[in-house]
Amino acid sequence: MILAAATNESLAQTSNYLVYSSMAVYTLAFMAHIAEWVFGSRSKVGRTAAALTGAGSGAGAEGAAAPAVTVQVKTAGGGTAVLDRPKVVTRSAAGSRDVPDGPGAAGGTVKGDLYGRIAVSLTALAALLEAGGVLTRALSVQRAPWGNMYEFSITLSTVAVVAYLAFLAAKKNVRWIGLPLVTTVLLVLGLATTVLYTDSDQLVPALHSYWLWIHVSTAIVCGSVFYLGAVATVLYLFRDSYENKLANGGDPSGFARSVLERLPAAATLDKFAYRVIAAFFPLWTFTIIAGAIWAGEAWGRYWGWDAKEVWSFITWVAYAAYLHARATAGWKGRKAAYIALVAFACYLFNFYGVNIFVNSLHSYAGV
Repeated sequence: MILAAATNESLAQTSNYLVYSSMAVYTLAFMAHIAEWVFGSRSKVGRTAAALTGAGSGAGAEGAAAPAVTVQVKTAGGGTAVLDRPKVVTRSAAGSRDVPDGPGAAGGTVKGDLYGRIAVSLTALAALLEAGGVLTRALSVQRAPWGNMYEFSITLSTVAVVAYLAFLAAKKNVRWIGLPLVTTVLLVLGLATTVLYTDSDQLVPALHSYWLWIHVSTAIVCGSVFYLGAVATVLYLFRDSYENKLANGGDPSGFARSVLERLPAAATLDKFAYRVIAAFFPLWTFTIIAGAIWAGEAWGRYWGWDAKEVWSFITWVAYAAYLHARATAGWKGRKAAYIALVAFACYLFNFYGVNIFVNSLHSYAGV
């Protein structure tokens, strides 16, 4: 018995070490992502590309052909070559969405792309370390590693990063999520290790059920994907405003051009957010149903208007309203995007707000 207790304590310490190690690697990944954005816009190639783009943004805003402008550049042999300025399209016509995606955070430069690849590699390494921390946490108590907010936080952030890496592995152009994702993961882990940390312990009797694996795991997966959808939605709102400004003859700042011109088109961001939310909304529906079945087994009633139950249903209604708005004339675009952000805010309050500020049957181990 003493040996088992010592082993569990050692596993718990190993879990903490792995989580802190992942935070250190995430920090390096954050710095690499920053370098990707900086060198993608500040390098010689990036400055030349920005100058060419800026010269033709006015014509491109209306979808017209770019004027015949040439640029002389020096070649490796010491001579010169004449390059035609590429046609740049920012918005084909008022109200349309025939806009090409930007070159990405690397700005189409070799150096920026190098830092981007380094950032992705470091992110994958950090996710592996964090996943090890989740696994050893589970082994230390021999149960599912999400019995309190600390465990839920480290698992949720791990799944979010794994989902992002899975999109990259599937050859999806989503590296633009990297910087906001790593930043958020660092904030979540910082909060988890300082404010929400709880020593590993056994669960209350009500939670000793196989439904813990089913109900909570699906809630974690949904939250991770909903987060990616929320990031895409926020960026969509910024990019859409940028495209509208260009279409109306406005002159965005240099910083706005440097950042927003490298993102995917507003239509691409909007489509990505819609697809991931629509794909995982049925799983969120199943999460609520599974929770009700578990409540019937544990407490003898399927629905008791507990705060966690109520806010889970409010979140479901908000995402259902978003999906309905997408199919309703007059509510597509920005209005639907606002509903999506409200829905994700409901999910966050259901996780943080209810557990911390509201007395609930779902509050275990303090947090």
